[in-house]
Amino acid sequence: MHTPSEKLRTNEDLRHLQRTMAAALMQPLTKQDRLRKGTQAEFMAPNDRMSGFERLEIYARQYWFRLLDCLYDDYPALRAFLGERRFHQLCRDYLAQHPSTSWTLRNLGSELSAFITEPRARDIARVEWAQTLAFDEAQKKPVPVDDLLGQDPATLRLGVQPCVVLLQTEHAVDHFITALKKADADVRGSASQAVSEAPARAEVGKAPRLRRERVHLAVHRHDNQLYFKRLAPEAHGLLCALRDGLPLAEAIEAALAEAGAETDWPVQIRDWFTEFSQLGWFVKNSPRKS
Repeated sequence: MHTPSEKLRTNEDLRHLQRTMAAALMQPLTKQDRLRKGTQAEFMAPNDRMSGFERLEIYARQYWFRLLDCLYDDYPALRAFLGERRFHQLCRDYLAQHPSTSWTLRNLGSELSAFITEPRARDIARVEWAQTLAFDEAQKKPVPVDDLLGQDPATLRLGVQPCVVLLQTEHAVDHFITALKKADADVRGSASQAVSEAPARAEVGKAPRLRRERVHLAVHRHDNQLYFKRLAPEAHGLLCALRDGLPLAEAIEAALAEAGAETDWPVQIRDWFTEFSQLGWFVKNSPRKS
C-alpha cells in the first residue's frame, strides 16, 4: 500500500492504487451513510481540517449518493408505489449486489426488475426499464409498407425498431403510470440518465391503485416522447417473433398457434401490418433479444 508521501513508480503501482481506492469507494455505506470503520485510507493525504479517512468518506458518499439519485430519477413510479423509505432501502440493497459496471449510468437499473421479488413492484420496474430503453435506443430507417408487397413470406425477414420494447406484464402498469403522471408531473415521460442533464427530483404523490391484469405492451418513442400501446396477444407474439429473426410465415404461424378460429386472421394481420408500418416499427432484419 502506498502512503501519500510515496511516489508511484510503475503502471502497476498506479493500477494497484486505483483498485484500492475503487474498492474503498464502492463498498456499501453504513446505515448512517458513513464509510465503514477500519477502511484503509493511508493512500489519502490529510489536510489541515480533515484526516485522510474523512476525505475518503466524502468521495464515497458522493459516489453512492449519485448512484441513488440515478435510480430515484429513473424509477419514479416504483418509488411512488413502494414509498420513499422502502424504495431507498431497495436501492441500497440492489446497489450492494449490483454495483455500476457500465460506462453509462443508463444501465444502472438493468438488473433491478430481476432483483425484485414482489410481483407488482417487479412489473413496474420492468416497464420503467423499458421506458429507458425505448427513449435511448436507436430509431432506424423504417421499411415502407409498399416494400412488403409481393415478398415471399417464407423468406421475408423483418426487424422491429430498437426503440420499440415489447413486454408482457401481469399488472396494468401502463394505466398505473398514466394515472400517476396525471397526478404528478415528476413521472418521467421522455428522459433518462443518458440525457446530459438529469431531471430535477420532486416528491411523488400517493400512488393510484395498481390492478392485476395481463397486458401485452409496446413501449415506444415518437418525436422524443414515450408512449404505451397495448397489443393483442397475437400481435405481440408476431412482433416478438419478427424481432427475434423468424421469417414472416413462421412468425405468423407461431403467433397464431393458439388463436381462436372466430377471427378473420388474414384481414387482421393485414390491418396490423398497415398500422405498424405507419408507426414506422418495421426495419430491415436485425435480430435481437430483449
